[in-house]
Amino acid sequence: MKGIVTMLLVVLGCCAGSSVYAQQIAVKTNLLHWAAAGTPNAGFEIGLGKQTTLEVMGGYNSWTLDKSKNKKLKHWMVMPEFRYWLCERFNGHFFGVHTGYGEYNISGMHIPFLPKHVKDHRYQGWAVGAGIAYGYSWILGNRWNLETTIGVGYAYTDYDRYECRTCGNFSGSNDKHYFGPTKAGISFIYIIK
Repeated sequence: MKGIVTMLLVVLGCCAGSSVYAQQIAVKTNLLHWAAAGTPNAGFEIGLGKQTTLEVMGGYNSWTLDKSKNKKLKHWMVMPEFRYWLCERFNGHFFGVHTGYGEYNISGMHIPFLPKHVKDHRYQGWAVGAGIAYGYSWILGNRWNLETTIGVGYAYTDYDRYECRTCGNFSGSNDKHYFGPTKAGISFIYIIK
């Protein structure tokens, strides 16, 4: 019981700090997407109410990593998320509901949560999903924040499979239902106003 009371005091304590809910618009980039797949990404977040925001993130990767082996992780994606902040927007704990859509052309790569033999084929298709998220945002300065977030949910993908990475022999179409992590981020944020 003492632990629950302490946690509630910490959450309520963040509300007693300086008020930042006047902040309306922020731009951000997810450092994990840059590090994990070299994916350029950007997003924005707008204030809807004192404790609510709407974030829209997108990423686009057009790189072929090794042309001789046809090793690539080409994709684009967009992921909007509605957020409810426990104290005030852009500060402290938040919960979110997100959805997303993307298209991909992947070969020669091991993809987390998929069997290792996936890297021996080429997959081209699209995916859609939805989930819930938890995160925390730290104020670093007047206009700078650092945010972490993790989400879980459901994704559906429809794809064409090609037998080898380089020759491109069509092997058939398939689809897959997935439950598990759908979002992860360490984001650097600049608050415009």
